[in-house]
Amino acid sequence: MLFNFMPKEFNFFDLFDKQVDFAVDAASYLKEVVSNGSADGEVLRKIQDIEHYADDAAHSVIDRLNKTFITPFDREDIHALTKEIDDIVDMINTIISRKKVYKLEGVDKDLVKFATVIEESVRAVSRAVKGMRAMKHSKTVFDACVEINRLENVGDEMRDEVLGRLFETSKDPIAVIKWKEIYQDAETVLDICEDVAHVVESILVKQA
Repeated sequence: MLFNFMPKEFNFFDLFDKQVDFAVDAASYLKEVVSNGSADGEVLRKIQDIEHYADDAAHSVIDRLNKTFITPFDREDIHALTKEIDDIVDMINTIISRKKVYKLEGVDKDLVKFATVIEESVRAVSRAVKGMRAMKHSKTVFDACVEINRLENVGDEMRDEVLGRLFETSKDPIAVIKWKEIYQDAETVLDICEDVAHVVESILVKQA
């Protein structure tokens, strides 16, 4: 009798689209922040607002998942996809928050490069997630996933290069610690984007 009170089907793709749009907003804002070199309270409030909206979108997916009998793909995949997209926004918020806490003012060209790659990767995540609505878009989805994987490799190389230069040239050990965390967090965003790609690829393979 329980199933009689549960919606038989729901369009989860609308919620995924909303969730990934907030991830794109966060990535675009990160690039704006690091390009301007700002780290004041207003900057922090804006990214926290984006994170709050993204959390609400993630909670909506989980809530609907608990109330819906028929889902477009495996329930554990819906949960995993929702979590990974939400983690993108959380980590971007962490980067901006740490930049303010550590009082890292000014424009750092390496962080700007990272932010550019992050925005490209998150936009590829958006294409992959939004393309899942129809199997006819599977090539677009797989191409986006390939691009996400490529950008993650770019991030690995950037991190190693930047950290190597940081250790060689910086005379301030505290500054080294601060920037090391920031750069590693930036690369972690790209790792999470790759995790999203893996979930999406797994879903498409199961649906094929």
